[in-house]
Amino acid sequence: MTQGGHDPMHASTATPAPDEESAPTPSRGRRLATGLQRQLRAPIVASAMALLGAWAALTPSMLPRSSPLQGVVVAVAAWAGYGLGALLGWAVRRSGGRLVGDLRRNCWRALAGGGALGSVLMLWWYYEWENELRDLVGMDHQGAGAIVVTLLVALVLFVLLIAISRAVKAGFAWIARGVGRFVPAPVATLIGVALTAFVGYTLLVDVATSRILSSLDAAAVAVNDEFRADRPAPENPYVSAGPGSQVEWDKLGRQGRVFISNRPSAEEITRFSQRPAVEPVRAYVGIGTDGDIDLREQAVLAADELERLGGFDREVVNVVTGTGRGWVNEDQAQALEYMWNGDTATVSMQYSYLPSPISFLVDRSRAKDAGRLLFDAVFGKWLALPEESRPKLVVSGESLGSFGGEAAFSGEQDMANRIDGALFVGPTNANELWSRFTEERDAGSTEMAPVYGKGEIVRFAGDPTDWEAPSADWTGTRVGYLQHANDPITWWNWSLALHRPDWLEEPTAPGVSPDMRWIPFVTMLQLGADQMMANEVPAGQGHRFGKEPVWAWAAILPPPGWTADDTAALAAAEPREGD
Repeated sequence: MTQGGHDPMHASTATPAPDEESAPTPSRGRRLATGLQRQLRAPIVASAMALLGAWAALTPSMLPRSSPLQGVVVAVAAWAGYGLGALLGWAVRRSGGRLVGDLRRNCWRALAGGGALGSVLMLWWYYEWENELRDLVGMDHQGAGAIVVTLLVALVLFVLLIAISRAVKAGFAWIARGVGRFVPAPVATLIGVALTAFVGYTLLVDVATSRILSSLDAAAVAVNDEFRADRPAPENPYVSAGPGSQVEWDKLGRQGRVFISNRPSAEEITRFSQRPAVEPVRAYVGIGTDGDIDLREQAVLAADELERLGGFDREVVNVVTGTGRGWVNEDQAQALEYMWNGDTATVSMQYSYLPSPISFLVDRSRAKDAGRLLFDAVFGKWLALPEESRPKLVVSGESLGSFGGEAAFSGEQDMANRIDGALFVGPTNANELWSRFTEERDAGSTEMAPVYGKGEIVRFAGDPTDWEAPSADWTGTRVGYLQHANDPITWWNWSLALHRPDWLEEPTAPGVSPDMRWIPFVTMLQLGADQMMANEVPAGQGHRFGKEPVWAWAAILPPPGWTADDTAALAAAEPREGD
């Protein structure tokens, strides 16, 4: 025995402990494979919720969608479901629950088998539902190949969204570990969340969004200035940019020049009415080439222009709030011009370069200001006229134009006191008066076909015959909202994420799939995507109204002696298009 009680024989034969430096190092390929395997690993609850989200996104919505857009909807719904499932799984694990061993393997097998079978069934039902919906709106059926496109788009986008989410999560963890060296763990977590959110917000909003909007703005300016540059200014004295006008042709903007060019002449109106017509007046003020004009100054200029062109000498003055880029629906404007045999004046102004959806998102207050300021400027001049010589005063607007047009009034009594009629086509869900009238509708009427105040002033219609509801007797000021039951621009709002709308609990409205059901978050996502298809459907569906404004104006402000046959003849005529 040696000192310390150690046996030298055992000491010499014992296996030495492996040294860390001598341990084998995994190859680079193995490390990559391990990392990839870790990234592909997915919690079972999150995977199941992703699958349910994808299935829910395949259920019927308001309008038919293209297969790529449907793929986007499926991917986003699956991604949201995955996130919710990951949160639920984390909560279960924190409380001690965990799937292990055979139980975990069996659950994965059940999910794989059930998921495959369920997906096949849901895709088949989606194919049937989509074509039934296309029948409702008068569109061609899609082929089975559309399902393949939908699946490919959904898969690629879902993987991309998961990769971005995991990158954000990894960034948060990296920040939290770094900060955790100096502060307690709970504080480090909060700082990590705050810094990750700040960086993400900065990249998304201050960098990406601002650059996108700048690019869109530059493109919109170019489009605004483009309109057959070789076309000379008009020579007619009853339109803006003509002789005696204070508005320059090249500063009207593209939509302004279209609006002026599309004005029907007295001769064209005479051919329709078979009696001598007068020249209708059209006044318009664009933003110009620099776009720095003040809206109040612009409205005053438009009212002055209307007066200078003789607009207040006409029988009817129509104050129109256009859409974002200044577009005015010719079916609305020309309906009054032909009905009243040219004895009308229409005034509008541009307030943005951007298309309506973008203008609505980034600066909707500008549309409200434009509608209010333009009406106030015209109303001030109208009010200064002798009462016996004042023309009939009406307001109108479509989509974002309806949102801005109704902003000039506080309610139906205000409209009844100041105007002779109004037509708002395709109102947005953000329209304040429309929302109030719909919410406060008479008991027993539906959300998609409301009756407000017994229909004495305000009425809603989805087709020509609806204007007679609740009765044919409609006297005094008539305010009409022309809307479609399957227009997602009218029915979409954020509350759909968590609240079932009344219109999905009521009897199915015309053009809406009877199979449509409310699903939390998914229905909001579906209708949000449907808005992109709202103008891609046939006239009379979605956000396309065709000649329906003719029937609306015939109910709201018919001239003396006007008949239903006259309305049908005008609706059948093609609108006059500018050269």
